[in-house]
Amino acid sequence: MLTPPPADAVTADVVEIERSLDRIAYLSSRIRQHDRLVALAGVSLDRAATALLRQIAESESLRPGELALRLGVEASHVTRQVHRLEKAGYVRRVPDPDDRRAQRIELTQPGQAAVERIREAGCRGMQMALAAWSPQDLRQLAGLFRRMVDDFVVHAVEDDPEPAAVPA
Repeated sequence: MLTPPPADAVTADVVEIERSLDRIAYLSSRIRQHDRLVALAGVSLDRAATALLRQIAESESLRPGELALRLGVEASHVTRQVHRLEKAGYVRRVPDPDDRRAQRIELTQPGQAAVERIREAGCRGMQMALAAWSPQDLRQLAGLFRRMVDDFVVHAVEDDPEPAAVPA
């Protein structure tokens, strides 16, 4: 397990990165921003449903418990959202090939189309915000973000002393 550096060892650049990421997270998670995004995408989904659809789209079918862990929410929250999304035709339950008693959640064609429209709308907004950036700066930022996410993932795994059991 990695031990965090002492407070006085944190550089001003790291503090600025943390503040900037916090600000981006706040701005992107505001309800007005979400409402604008789904309106541009032409879908009627709340923030929780959108987050769930996007998470499912990032991987193969997942068990509800796995989705809850990835989203950092209670399994009952995922169960309610899956039920709503299933009724709307965005997801379906499929048998788990590794355990006949369990089910996995996967996107339907309408669900995949909704995620693609949401991503496209988000990318258009980001493109407008970054329109004055040079292609080289955008390429560098994309590479640094990939590297940062990869390092965060490694750190999160190394920081977790025991992998939690994944509820079904």
